[in-house]
Amino acid sequence: MLSLFKKPRFRGGVHAEEHKTATAALPIASNFPLPKKLYIPLQQHVGKPAEPVIKVGEKVLKGQLLAYSQGLISAPVHAPSSGIIVDVNDYPAPHPSALPIRTIVLETDGKDEWLETQVIDDPFQLNPEEISFRVGAAGIVGLGGATFPTAVKLNMGRENRVDTLIINGSECEPYLCCDDRLMQERAEQIIDGVRLMLHGMETENAVVAIEDNKPLAFVAMRAAAEPYAQVNVIQIPTRYPMGWDRQLIRYVTGKEVPVGCRSSEIGVTIHNVGTAYAVHKAIRYGQPLLSRIVTVAGGAVKRPMNVEVPFGTLISELFSFCEVSSDETARIIMGGPMMGDSLPHVALPTVKATSGILALTQSELKNTDEQPCIRCASCVSVCPAGLRPLDMANNIRINQLDAAVDLGLKDCISCGCCSYICPSNIPLVQYFKYASGEVMARQQAQHKSEQTKRLIDARNDRMERIARQQREEELARLAAKAERERLKAEQEALV
Repeated sequence: MLSLFKKPRFRGGVHAEEHKTATAALPIASNFPLPKKLYIPLQQHVGKPAEPVIKVGEKVLKGQLLAYSQGLISAPVHAPSSGIIVDVNDYPAPHPSALPIRTIVLETDGKDEWLETQVIDDPFQLNPEEISFRVGAAGIVGLGGATFPTAVKLNMGRENRVDTLIINGSECEPYLCCDDRLMQERAEQIIDGVRLMLHGMETENAVVAIEDNKPLAFVAMRAAAEPYAQVNVIQIPTRYPMGWDRQLIRYVTGKEVPVGCRSSEIGVTIHNVGTAYAVHKAIRYGQPLLSRIVTVAGGAVKRPMNVEVPFGTLISELFSFCEVSSDETARIIMGGPMMGDSLPHVALPTVKATSGILALTQSELKNTDEQPCIRCASCVSVCPAGLRPLDMANNIRINQLDAAVDLGLKDCISCGCCSYICPSNIPLVQYFKYASGEVMARQQAQHKSEQTKRLIDARNDRMERIARQQREEELARLAAKAERERLKAEQEALV
C-alpha cells in the first residue's frame, strides 16, 4: 500500500532543540503516590462539559461514572480512584487564565478499589457500532492534545468510508517523551488498540508514523505489528510540527485536506498512540480513561521523568514528587514549549490533555526583547500552513482583524514556528492567538446580538398577534352586543 504513496516535501517547520535526553531513556514511573484529593474538571474535552450524576457525600469506586456526556460532541468523566465526593464546585482550570470551571473534588480512601469491569475475550466479535459505543462510554478523547471525542471520529470514519487510519507517533514537541516511552514499553497493547479502531471504523489499513529520532520505539512497534498485514509502521523525518494532522497526512498519503474540510472527507482519519492504548484498555478490559503518561521536565526539575498520573492530580504534587525547585522555575508550561500553555501557578489539576508539565529556568526561555522587523521572510519560509505571518501581524497591530482573516488567520495552528525562527524576537504567534480570540469574541457578540434581535422580533410578532386577536375578539363582542340589542328592539316593536 505505502509503495504507492507519494512523499511530498515537508512544508515549512523548524528543527527545534529537542531537550529529550533527560527523560527519553527513563522507563515510565508507576510509583506515583495516590493524592489525598483529586480535582476532576467536567470540561476535559472539546464540546459540551459533562453533567454530574453523583452527589456530595457519595462513595465511589475507581472507574465509576461521575458525569455523563451531553450531546454528540462531549465525553463522560470517571473516578480515577475510589473514595468520597466531598465537593462539586468551581475550581481554577489548567489554563493561562486559571478561570474557575465546574470541578468534582474526590477525597481518595487509599484503597484504589475498582468498580467491577467487563472483560471481553474476543472484542473482534463485537459489531463496529458497539466498539464506538464502548469507546465513547469510556470517556476516551484524543490524547495528542486536541481532546476531540474519539468515538465521534470512529463513527465519522465509518460513515465516510475512510480507507486509511494514521496513528500519530511523531511527538515532535521539544521535551516531551511520554508517547515515545509508551511505544517502547506497551507496543503490543497499542497495536491491539489500532486493530480495534480499524474494526470500529470498518477500515482495512493503518499506518503508524514515528519520527526517526525514536529508533527504539520504531523497533518495538514494528515488531508488535509484524503479525498484522493491515498495520504498517513507518519512520518519518524529525521536524516540527510533523505532528500537525494535515502535515502528517500530506507526508504519509500525499493527500491535501482542503480548507474547511475534515480529513475523513478525503478518506483519512488520524489518532494518537496514547488514544490507541486507551482504546485497548477500554475494549479489552472495560476500563475507562482515568490516567495518562505525563512528561515532567525542564531545567528546574531535579528528577525529570515520564510518570503515570491519575487525572485530577494537582501539579504541585507532581512537582513535589519530581523535586522541582520553585526558586529556579521561571515559567510553568502545560504541554510542550511550542504550543503549550503557560500556567500562573501549580495549584491546578492535570487533565486528559496534559501530555507534559515543564518547569523551565530563565536560561531556557527565549530572549523577549523585541526588535524591528528586518524583512528576512524567515517566518514565511517556516510556516507549515503557507501563511504570511508578518503581514497578518501588521494588520492585527492596527486592529484590521478582517484583513488578517482574509490573509488566513483562521488557518493558523499556533505552532509557534514563526516566533521561534524570528531573529527580531517579534511575538508573532501571540498576535495570532490574541486576534483569534478577539475574532471569536466578536463573532459570539454578533451571534448574541442577532439572537437578541430574533427574540425581540419574535416577541413583537407575538404581541402583535395577541393585540390583533384581542381586537378581533372585541369587534366580535361588539357585534354580538349589537345583534342582541337589535333582536331586543325587534321584540319590543312587536309587543
